[in-house]
Amino acid sequence: MLLGMLSGCGNDSAMANLGGPTMGSTWSIKYVRQAGAPAPAEVQDEVEKILAEVDQQMSTYRSDSDIERFNQLPANRCQKMPASILELIRVGEQLSEQSEGSYDLTVEPLLNLWGFGPQAREEKVPTAEALAEVRQRVGHGHLRINGDQLCKDAAVEVDFNSIAAGYAVDTIVAKLDALGIHNFLVEVTGELKASGKKLDGSSWRIALEEPRDDQQVAERIVAIDGYGLSTSGDYRNYFEQGGQRFSHTLDARSGAPVSHTLASVTVIHPSALMADGLSTLLLILGPERGWDYAEKHDIGAFFVIRADTGFVTRSSHDFARISGGKTE
Repeated sequence: MLLGMLSGCGNDSAMANLGGPTMGSTWSIKYVRQAGAPAPAEVQDEVEKILAEVDQQMSTYRSDSDIERFNQLPANRCQKMPASILELIRVGEQLSEQSEGSYDLTVEPLLNLWGFGPQAREEKVPTAEALAEVRQRVGHGHLRINGDQLCKDAAVEVDFNSIAAGYAVDTIVAKLDALGIHNFLVEVTGELKASGKKLDGSSWRIALEEPRDDQQVAERIVAIDGYGLSTSGDYRNYFEQGGQRFSHTLDARSGAPVSHTLASVTVIHPSALMADGLSTLLLILGPERGWDYAEKHDIGAFFVIRADTGFVTRSSHDFARISGGKTE
């Protein structure tokens, strides 16, 4: 959902540009090369190891991943999990509780039912009976951590797609810092974090995309240093039936796609993981509840709302403070 990472960094020979495929999309890193730092090939190798581990642990598109093996278990079973997965489960629990259950990591059966998940068969509005049956297998309350094990008391299925990329960004950032690389822009499937400055001393600048499905237009440009940034929107993955539009963004409380006027929301947060999860949470909550949540929890959030005349934008106080913009 991010339009692009704006360049203009001076002497490109002193910049390293890395990238490749991951999670059905791509990743990229730009960083300032300094004396004593590892060669770009070594950095590439370290990043690819991190991304391969995240995929092995958290992908819902491979049957042998840690989380898919857990998803295939019946009710009342436990499975030993790596610490990273347990960390994300705890983050999901926090966001679920704070959103009164609207955000939930166990929505995979609902995503499949509506045609948006990894096991989806057809994009269509499900019957009331099918929806009622699937909703019995959704809810973070069905999960429990017992030591190094993840347990479930119903046949729930966990989906990390709303936070896995943010987690990957934070993990890569930690590795870059350990390697002595401190001026960089890291992006994984659109989630990103920047630190330090470019070669010319200017900040890393990010263009936020206007939520349109016909062309790419920059809605806002922000400069970031030490922050993660994530944008979630409903305008790329949807289907239409009976003249009504159904988005892939689901409210776990209703079991149905959201139907409000919030088209996209961007979150700036010190943690890319939290920016990733919070942008999804706010998109689910919508323009009013999402705004109240962002203000209550001091979240830097930029809302793009559909109106009769086009789009209306609104920035939370923290977003305005960080980006130097206005709140309305």
